[in-house]
Amino acid sequence: MRSTWRWFGPQDRVLTDDILQAGAQGVVTALHHVPYGDIWSPQEIARRQKEVATLKDGSDSRLSWEVVESLPVSEDIKQQTGNWRAHMEAYKISLQNIAKAGIQVICYNFMPILDWTRTDLKWRLPNGVTCMRFDLIDFALYDIHLLNRPGAAEAFPPETAAAAAERLAQMSAASKAVLCGNVVCGLPGETTALGLDDVRGLLRQYHGINADRLRQHLIDFLTEMVPVCEALGLRLCCHPDDPPFPLLGLPRVMSTEADYRLIMQQVDSPSNGITLCSGSLGVRADNDLPGMMTRLGDRVHFLHLRNVRSESPQPGDVPARLHSFHESEHMDGNTDMVALLDAVRKEELRRRSAGRSDWQIPMRADHGQDMYEDSLLDAQPGYPKIGRMKGLAELKAAMRVLEHRGERAGQ
Repeated sequence: MRSTWRWFGPQDRVLTDDILQAGAQGVVTALHHVPYGDIWSPQEIARRQKEVATLKDGSDSRLSWEVVESLPVSEDIKQQTGNWRAHMEAYKISLQNIAKAGIQVICYNFMPILDWTRTDLKWRLPNGVTCMRFDLIDFALYDIHLLNRPGAAEAFPPETAAAAAERLAQMSAASKAVLCGNVVCGLPGETTALGLDDVRGLLRQYHGINADRLRQHLIDFLTEMVPVCEALGLRLCCHPDDPPFPLLGLPRVMSTEADYRLIMQQVDSPSNGITLCSGSLGVRADNDLPGMMTRLGDRVHFLHLRNVRSESPQPGDVPARLHSFHESEHMDGNTDMVALLDAVRKEELRRRSAGRSDWQIPMRADHGQDMYEDSLLDAQPGYPKIGRMKGLAELKAAMRVLEHRGERAGQ
């Protein structure tokens, strides 16, 4: 694996100096200041590359921008309304400019409205660290009583809706405001929060768009983009839904292995690949991450390695049912991370034996728990400095052990 680090640009509280000291080999970033649907110009791409390559004192960081995350797909493209045709053409030009800059891997997602959803950004664990959490009752409270979405009450089990009503009666106005802000925080790089009326307006735009229709829009998007990527030598990789369940009455189309298989079959090309996020996919008990890496590894172009822990599973629970979970330590959670890393190692060996230039898969230690002075740094939610550094060190150490054992066994 090639270890990388997500960076949100000069405004990021984590410096390029920190990234270098953490042991990352490359940087994952994006032009978050460019509005969705606009062209990424060569000048803006070059400026970000220079920022990545420069330490605080102006010297060379020896780091380069290796993965784009994300080149965002606009809501107009997802809905095929408004300026979606113009946005598609702008996306193609951005791909061309990215290729000219020497970057080959582009991560994107096709989630409606939000990139990820949590109800708590600083949930305290018994050992004192804090992490992001999705609490089902809090989310039901938001959906039913604060957002007042039509049909929301029927979207949850009766006992969950009842618990949400009880909790609502005990919440202060300040707590309600914090919950509203947390739920809509999942737009990386964004500085303006969405209000309740904003969310209602965005939801109305998806009226009549079910999973089948959204999936077809994704296929339409890839049908036009993949030939461009093939000609430019680029690898697109779709990030899974986070969490991998329908929320707010919105459809989800990239939540399972079957979802990925269908999209890859519909647009069958090495340029149409996967961002395998073990945290997003690992929320569902029916997603076997080591198995997915083994079966789909040929098309995995980017790895997000993190872990989550589902809370209080009940006997007879349906694996695809929404539930509470929190971000756990990288090596401890729903996903057997050692088994997943071993599957990655074997895929890289297979690629290298086949002579593939992309045999080394870029990965980043995704998210992380806030520890020590992370709480004082106030970094982008989910992206602490020390918590990610700890996760990166653990992942690299585990992979080194697996590689050593493989070499001794002749594998």
